[in-house]
Amino acid sequence: MLRLIIGNKNYSSWSLRPWLLLKVFNIPFEEVRLPLDTPEFYQRIPEFSPTGRVPVLHDFGRVIWDSLAICEYINESRLHGKAWPADLNARALARCAASEMHSGFSALRSQLPMNCRRVPNAYRWDANADADIRRVQELWQQLGRKADGPFLLGEFGIVDAMFAPVAIRFRGYGVSLGNHAQQYCDALFALPAMREWQRDAEAESERLACDEL
Repeated sequence: MLRLIIGNKNYSSWSLRPWLLLKVFNIPFEEVRLPLDTPEFYQRIPEFSPTGRVPVLHDFGRVIWDSLAICEYINESRLHGKAWPADLNARALARCAASEMHSGFSALRSQLPMNCRRVPNAYRWDANADADIRRVQELWQQLGRKADGPFLLGEFGIVDAMFAPVAIRFRGYGVSLGNHAQQYCDALFALPAMREWQRDAEAESERLACDEL
């Protein structure tokens, strides 16, 4: 069975991405959760990850690290390619969007870190994060125009897994969204797997909590 090593569900946005892909497609796996920035994490992570980070996937002696690489591996080894759109043009667009999420939006990441338990308050972010927020919504709108379904390009796939933590960020910080972006976030939150992740995040011990912005 696949073994996926992840961090805290409340905070680990990178862990959510492959976990969600596995869950949505009903692929059995063993979950190993390590509390981030704790002695337990630093003691145990070397046995799992060559980078000392999560997530990391183990499969028949193979070790795959990095969220997008794990999603690609799952798609090839378990899903026969169906986690990307079948149409070549849509697939290229989905890969561009997933890669942009993977490597960009630094202001959004740093100023609005994922926290599943967070509720909006008076905290606000700067113009750089605002620019990232606008770009995300533009990208969602662009992909949505080509979709025949509730997700970015119709059916749930890797590109949606990559953006799922962004929906949690937007909700937790009270980001004002356009109609299309809000409908997309609602579709993500309606997924049973997302609801499961949220329940687990809320149940995590408060001793694992880190900074609340």
